[in-house]
Amino acid sequence: MKVDQKGHTICIKDTQGDLASYLMKVTHEYKTFEKYNIIIDIRKHKNLSVAAINGFMPLSKIHKKAKKSFVIVTSDLDHNAVSDKLAVVRSIQEAHDIIEMEEIERDLGF
Repeated sequence: MKVDQKGHTICIKDTQGDLASYLMKVTHEYKTFEKYNIIIDIRKHKNLSVAAINGFMPLSKIHKKAKKSFVIVTSDLDHNAVSDKLAVVRSIQEAHDIIEMEEIERDLGF
């Protein structure tokens, strides 16, 4: 797991290749990241199922309740099949753009 901080956003990249252990590690260390917007970078994984992505749903709900953004980056998935409650994009730049838009919405009171 590689963690990069850029301003008010943290990008957590999976370096191990095992999605289940990565999810467990991120969940276990969540308190460390809770004050930041989070980008989950799992582009390394190929042939991901929607169920595997939905494993991040509890973390996403908690994080969004705290008025922070939670975005998953994966390139190898049918993005239309994923729940609308999860923000899933294809690139890190798209993730930063989503976070920026959500920050503006929060600032405006939406």
